[in-house]
Amino acid sequence: QVQLVESGGGLVQAGGSLRLSCAASKTIFSINVMGWYRQTPGKQRELVATITSRGSTNYADSVKGRFTISRDNAENTVYLQMNSLKPDDTAVYYCKAVPSTGSVYWGQGTQVTVSS
Repeated sequence: QVQLVESGGGLVQAGGSLRLSCAASKTIFSINVMGWYRQTPGKQRELVATITSRGSTNYADSVKGRFTISRDNAENTVYLQMNSLKPDDTAVYYCKAVPSTGSVYWGQGTQVTVSS
């Protein structure tokens, strides 16, 4: 079992920045993939960014060049640096972990609101 706790969400003006953190309850060194997803009311949860245990990253087209995902294995934490935020980035952001077992774990989510 892996417990994930997100933090760092909040209210920011368009053009501003936020950094989300996802703290895991156990070492993430061997977790194959960790990622950030987001969801707005009435819509499906969508991929924002993922990072593998080797550090390979993948981003949704809508956030490329603005968001950066990173992981600190020593701190068991994954980060999402979000710059040049837009109102369309408003959503609940969720952290996801997929260990080698294939199980999927989600955090409880953190709200990000970008005002115009």
